[in-house]
Amino acid sequence: MRRPFIVIPLISSLLIAGCATNDLGDPRELNKTEQGALIGAAGGAVLGAVINKKNRGKGALIGAIGGGLAGRAVGHYMDKQQKDLELQLQPEIQRGEITLDKRAADNALLVRMTSSTGFDNLSAVLKPGYLATLDKISRVLNQYGKTTVTVIGHTDSLGTHADNQALSEQRARAVLDHFASQKVNALRLDAYGRGETEPRADNATEAGRQLNRRVELWVVPVVEEKPATSPSTPGVTGA
Repeated sequence: MRRPFIVIPLISSLLIAGCATNDLGDPRELNKTEQGALIGAAGGAVLGAVINKKNRGKGALIGAIGGGLAGRAVGHYMDKQQKDLELQLQPEIQRGEITLDKRAADNALLVRMTSSTGFDNLSAVLKPGYLATLDKISRVLNQYGKTTVTVIGHTDSLGTHADNQALSEQRARAVLDHFASQKVNALRLDAYGRGETEPRADNATEAGRQLNRRVELWVVPVVEEKPATSPSTPGVTGA
């Protein structure tokens, strides 16, 4: 079972220096209560639940971002975030280095980045020229704080399965680490490597392998859960 990577040594300092958002998604400084809540979460078992993919959008994460989204606000919020990403990343999109799509079912955004622009062959060190692109993404992620961000690394099928798995994990973590360094809230982040197991194209051709060597970002809205309603008791009325 693969576990998400989280930048544990950086969490305390990042949470103190981090930003929250107002209801419109605009960044603001964390107040002392929010800082205390985040630091407390980072120090105990709550953090383990928050960074678990199945538990995102609950508990400490909801508190950390000032509440989740609800109703029609979800689609509007993610539409606006998509437009801002497209505006910031227009040069990269035009060059074919990045694609950006929205999933209708849950309003999640999928940002695909070609690894050839971000990493040298067989390397997990981000190229200096690519940091500016990640910085632009970081600014948008900080502006829209009511989302979680999962970084997923992929490789082609050349080499061994074990080597490809390790490389995909290292590349995903490199991107996550950079986001964290740009004050993207660490509680919103996790990263996985999928190795060669989820190809987009045919690995038999170089063109296909280039498409398969990629890093993906899943930007998912944090949706406020509806409170459970207690069933009424037949024949009983209020006083």
